[in-house]
Amino acid sequence: MNFSTDYRLENFILNTSWEDVPSEVKERVRGCLLDLFGALTVGSRSAQFDAGLRLAEKAFKKGDVAVVGTDEKFDFLGASAVMGHSSNAYDIDDGHNLTRAHPGTSFIGAVLAAAYEKDILLTDLYAAMLVAYETTIRSGAAIMEFYNFPHSSGTFGAVGIGAGVGRIYGFTKEQMNNVLSVAEFNAPLVPGARSVEYPSMNKDGVPFGVMVGALSVLETLAGFTGNKNLLESDEHKHFLDGLGESYEIMNLYFKPYPCCRWAHPAIDAIKYLMSENKITSDNVERVEIETFERATMLSKIVPKTSDEAQYNIAYPVAATIVHGDFGMQEVSEEGLNDPKVIEMMGKLVFSCDDSLTKQFPAKRICRAIMTLKDGRVLRSPDFEPTGEAKDGVDFEWLKDKFYRITAPVIDKSCQDYIVNALRDEKPIRVRTLIDELNKKEHWKL
Repeated sequence: MNFSTDYRLENFILNTSWEDVPSEVKERVRGCLLDLFGALTVGSRSAQFDAGLRLAEKAFKKGDVAVVGTDEKFDFLGASAVMGHSSNAYDIDDGHNLTRAHPGTSFIGAVLAAAYEKDILLTDLYAAMLVAYETTIRSGAAIMEFYNFPHSSGTFGAVGIGAGVGRIYGFTKEQMNNVLSVAEFNAPLVPGARSVEYPSMNKDGVPFGVMVGALSVLETLAGFTGNKNLLESDEHKHFLDGLGESYEIMNLYFKPYPCCRWAHPAIDAIKYLMSENKITSDNVERVEIETFERATMLSKIVPKTSDEAQYNIAYPVAATIVHGDFGMQEVSEEGLNDPKVIEMMGKLVFSCDDSLTKQFPAKRICRAIMTLKDGRVLRSPDFEPTGEAKDGVDFEWLKDKFYRITAPVIDKSCQDYIVNALRDEKPIRVRTLIDELNKKEHWKL
């Protein structure tokens, strides 16, 4: 491979001015942060977060950096690791079809920890997030092309952390070049497809990607040297075309349901049939879901853990038939043993449609065929997931989602405080925002 260092990416990371960012991109960044605050908030009430907290208490130092959802504080590395465990705990964060991964969750733990540590303004956090998104997505595409293997979020986010945290830390362009090399070279090569078939806390490898990314920053400060990254190679530097002019952050999708994106169109197809025909689960005899091949590979076991419920296609579909929707209650440990949902799972059939498979990953399409006990057969239109880039998701859409998913966890006054701070781009510091969110009186759980 031939590499050339022209510092194009490094200059973008370090010199992007928030004031010069287009208004629609600014709104998108603010919406992304709100969405990630939602993921961190609900994720802090998960078993995965508990594991991350126990890890930090044993492996990392206490410090002054706050963690969303607890009064425990750690050093930068420890706080990054803990929030790396919570941000993707319920699979409710943004995604990008080009890399088939979740950019925001893969770096937010470390970028937020650095922002709190350095006590920066919220607008400075926005700028760091923007360059982290662009780096994560473009580097992720290069890594996918180079390895020709479906890696996942933790792989790509390690590089985005180098970009976002390096900017907050005031790296030189040489240091930035180094941290990108170290992070990409040592990033965990997460076999994302395996987690679809065998769900666990491994998921998209976010916690380990966060730790590698944060360590890469500290290694750079300690004098550890790397050399070259894929975005400097002749074969893959084309992913930097349009950098600073067109923004990949505008091509994100957002998730209304806390489960794998591949199950979302099936949920929407079921909701459509039941609403249009005014039927309940008591009317249903059999349901066939026709979809693309990868979706049929999702687990269909009766889930015993939240992770098994999220990386599943039979459980979300059955729960939607029984409850009319699929939300945080359905993936909570308490909501997993509903006998009506388990019975309904036995009435489901999943089949692969080759025409839909050919359109993946650019499109993720599904339809439902429902047979009722009275003999009627209902067929849905084709559905794509809600919240795709083409749907024009705006701050208001993300605000409604934030209120909905965090309502069981924090009170209305705290929700309002976070929403207003981000919507109005108020000149406040990240510490002020997180310290308010972490006040015990705001938390219901």
